Amino acid sequence: MNNITLFITTVLIWGTTWIGIVAQIGEIPIIVSIFFRFGLAGLIMLAGLALMQRLKRPSIWRFVVLQALCLFCFNFIGLYKASALIPSGLVSIVFSLASIFNAINARLFFGDRITLKTLLAGGVGATGLVLIFWTDLVVSFDAATLKGIGWAVFGTVMFSLGNMASRRNSSIGITPVIANSWGMGIGALALLGLILASGQPLTLSTKPEYWVALVYLAVIGSVVGFTTYLMLVARIGSAKAGYATVLFPMVALAISTLFEGYNWTPLAVIGIGLTLAGNVIMFWRPRKRDSGELVRD
Repeated sequence: MNNITLFITTVLIWGTTWIGIVAQIGEIPIIVSIFFRFGLAGLIMLAGLALMQRLKRPSIWRFVVLQALCLFCFNFIGLYKASALIPSGLVSIVFSLASIFNAINARLFFGDRITLKTLLAGGVGATGLVLIFWTDLVVSFDAATLKGIGWAVFGTVMFSLGNMASRRNSSIGITPVIANSWGMGIGALALLGLILASGQPLTLSTKPEYWVALVYLAVIGSVVGFTTYLMLVARIGSAKAGYATVLFPMVALAISTLFEGYNWTPLAVIGIGLTLAGNVIMFWRPRKRDSGELVRD
């Protein structure tokens, strides 16, 4: 599979999982749906690596567990709850700013320098979010929308913290594939613990579309999506692969418009444009002049 195919596949998968989340909300408790998703995804990942004789036990578990809790537990609790309150396409827009949270957390946990470009990207992206939700939060205040934004931000922050744990795992020789495989399983166990502690029943849906969404989210969204993205990062680097976060919200918004009736107001159009521009600024690398010719960094 060439790089262009990998990139398009990643964008389409990430852009379509949001409507799949919506299909799981309502009949079954959110935490139960997430448990089913990562229980199935973790089983597939671990079994697949075992069959290929590539399954290894991490040398150090604590950051794998931390990654599991952030990426495959609390992150999705936030995103699922947000999708129950605001259109899924807008949840994807909030989530697309994860790169800016990554820069802030990298400064806090690893001492990385925050550049002027990061500050500019954050300012442009934040302005875009304000405009997107201006009508709901300022013109006619909607508490549900504010709560949905809060859950979306919480899920995105958890995702970013999971990335920090993943970075630590990579630094000690634990590959993303191994960490994610064990992480999905550990995340499912953590979700099961939360379900038992809260007394929620492990109910099963009677709707065929629920199970179609579950299989799609577990197999395509989690297993295939993570695999294609990691392959892309390995081939072209995380900076260029990160441009997927600029494009997948457009896929999610198009689907949200068709199936959720998302209303494109002029302010929302400007806000979405600014938010995506913040991502472009974040990942943009200037051309360098080498021997009189312009080449890509």
